[in-house]
Amino acid sequence: MTELITERAVEYLKRQRRGAPFFLSLNYTAPHWPWEGPRDEAVSRTLGRGYAGFTAGGSLKVYAEMMRSLDEGVGRVLRALGEKDLARDTLVIFTSDNGGERFSYNWPFSGQKFDLREGGIRVPALVRWPGVAARGRTTEQVAVTMDWTATILAAAGAKPGAEHPLDGVDLAPVLRGGAPFERSLFWRNDAQAAARSGNWKYLKADAKTEHLFDLSADEREQADLRAARPEVFERLRAEYVRWESQMLKPRVGPS
Repeated sequence: MTELITERAVEYLKRQRRGAPFFLSLNYTAPHWPWEGPRDEAVSRTLGRGYAGFTAGGSLKVYAEMMRSLDEGVGRVLRALGEKDLARDTLVIFTSDNGGERFSYNWPFSGQKFDLREGGIRVPALVRWPGVAARGRTTEQVAVTMDWTATILAAAGAKPGAEHPLDGVDLAPVLRGGAPFERSLFWRNDAQAAARSGNWKYLKADAKTEHLFDLSADEREQADLRAARPEVFERLRAEYVRWESQMLKPRVGPS
């Protein structure tokens, strides 16, 4: 799958010409279950039925093979941009949809995929935008995946329709070297809830357990400051409740 969609992406880029806008969304599944490297056909034949069978097995060796295949695929895509003389006019974004699981190394964060601790929601985000984003620079800007929609639209000189307001914000000013800005973000899943405002994070770990963490000093989310800073805890919890009141009701049961 990794090699197949890499090939399709390269074929698509070969049809583009400089000066004409294009958009490519390349959604790799690697590294993800089923845990199979590029030449693991024999492993495929051993997978059982259903979710349990599909997600079973794997090893650090297989995980490394999947990561190597992903890395090689990204390299091929970037080379194709260069060969078509498109690299300097193209915004490239590399990011993930959730934290790692099983074979991933999420240190120093606690939690993993399906969890609203930092290990489940903090992911890598890299940008290549020649002439706009300086090479080798990092930023502490808090961002969320939906920001990339707004950023891409702005980069293309477009605006969202008034009837479809965006959840994210344009990150181009920060990518150009602007100062980070504070904001509030919210998450929920079937069992948990979370809110972040600046460096403060509210976490509802389960139906009975709520925490407050200062991520600037405790990114592993070990020191609960709920009792020490009750005013911050109550403010973030109220912000979360206000946000959730605008959302669809959580889905209950199978889709």
